[in-house]
Amino acid sequence: MTPPPPADIAMPSMDMPDIRPSLPGSYRTIAVPRAGGSVWKKMGAFAGPGYIVAVGYMDPGNWATDLAGGSAFGYTLLSVILLSSIMAMVLQSLSAKLGIVTGMDLAQACRAQYSAPVRVTLWIMCELAIIACDLAEVVGTAIALQLLFDIPLVMGVCLTAADVMLILFLQQRGFRQLEAFIVALLIVIAGCFAVELFLSKPDLAAIGMGLVPSASVVTNPAMLYIAIGIIGATVMPHNLYLHSSIVQTRSFERSERGKREAVLFATVDSTVALMLAMFVNGAILILAASSFHVAGMTGVAEIQDAHRLLAPMLGAGIASTLFAVALLASGQNSTITATLAGQIVMEGFVNLRVPAWLRRVVTRMLAIVPAVIVAALYGSEGTTRLLVLSQVILSLQLPFAVVPLVKFTSDRRLMGSFVNPHWLKFAAWAISAIIITLNLKLLLDFFL
Repeated sequence: MTPPPPADIAMPSMDMPDIRPSLPGSYRTIAVPRAGGSVWKKMGAFAGPGYIVAVGYMDPGNWATDLAGGSAFGYTLLSVILLSSIMAMVLQSLSAKLGIVTGMDLAQACRAQYSAPVRVTLWIMCELAIIACDLAEVVGTAIALQLLFDIPLVMGVCLTAADVMLILFLQQRGFRQLEAFIVALLIVIAGCFAVELFLSKPDLAAIGMGLVPSASVVTNPAMLYIAIGIIGATVMPHNLYLHSSIVQTRSFERSERGKREAVLFATVDSTVALMLAMFVNGAILILAASSFHVAGMTGVAEIQDAHRLLAPMLGAGIASTLFAVALLASGQNSTITATLAGQIVMEGFVNLRVPAWLRRVVTRMLAIVPAVIVAALYGSEGTTRLLVLSQVILSLQLPFAVVPLVKFTSDRRLMGSFVNPHWLKFAAWAISAIIITLNLKLLLDFFL
């Protein structure tokens, strides 16, 4: 017989008795100082989930879209990165609030609230998004291995299957150790791009102009395609499921005061982490704009070409090496978060619990097969196009995660006093409308 949860743990009710804690091995394993404790200690206890989420906002798929956007259109699409980062901050804060207040992650909430046909549809759409994300990680890691060690693309894609062992090792070490590993890799990525930006000497005035939205982003089909790819690479649908689960690794007080503190600190954590992600995304686009676009190289969209050209363009051989190291760190980081998200989604939507290694192997094989085929038939050009396409697919999945999230957090019956205030409801639905409108525009341009 399963022992009852501790008295301070409010388990989800929602007339769904089979809903169990998300990620049970890590559920409420990280202690948070109780009432009257140090604010800084509480903030430190909550630091971590936001950085795990931020990893998905700077995965290899971002590199393809940011490089293509920067080389082709200069600094113009910086406004898209800024807008999508703000969207991400709002949506991730809602995701964290849902998990903290209800004790359910987004997938569990969908299972509790929707009929079987609806939740199965949502589950399938989310699985497609995770496969698209994993595809980007497979291709990105394979490209990094080729750049650093001259490993052929097809072999590099096959080697990515070995990261299953890394995932299992980190999960066995505990969730806090997993967070520390991810933060360390994020520091490597940010450090590499800080050096790259220093070497590239970008035009600060042009950067400022690029942050101002331009109508050409919508009217130019080629620019819109890349812009939607950037949004898809930045606002990751599976991250909304992930965040609502991993905030529950914190053992905070279940009183109203405890939940409000938890929501505040979780929001600060994710916002700061996503600002780091925005810096990395912006740095990639700025690097492409300042190194390639200004030199008339508007067709540099492949990661391999960018790596090859950076050293002569910037006058420093280390520039290319740093670029490849950051790409490898990005691919490995994203692999970890995709694994966690896949586990959460499968358990939440259909209450199907499978070993982490099996889940990882299945997801990775679904990504490896098309990546091997494209790499073998079309080489580096094909893999880069596959990266950009994967990000557009992610963007097309976004409404299926965003709409339920906004709906649930705006439902007073579900959220009680934590329901979204009117201004936040308006902002959240506006974000949803922007995403859906851009996707419809992309589909119309594609088919007409």
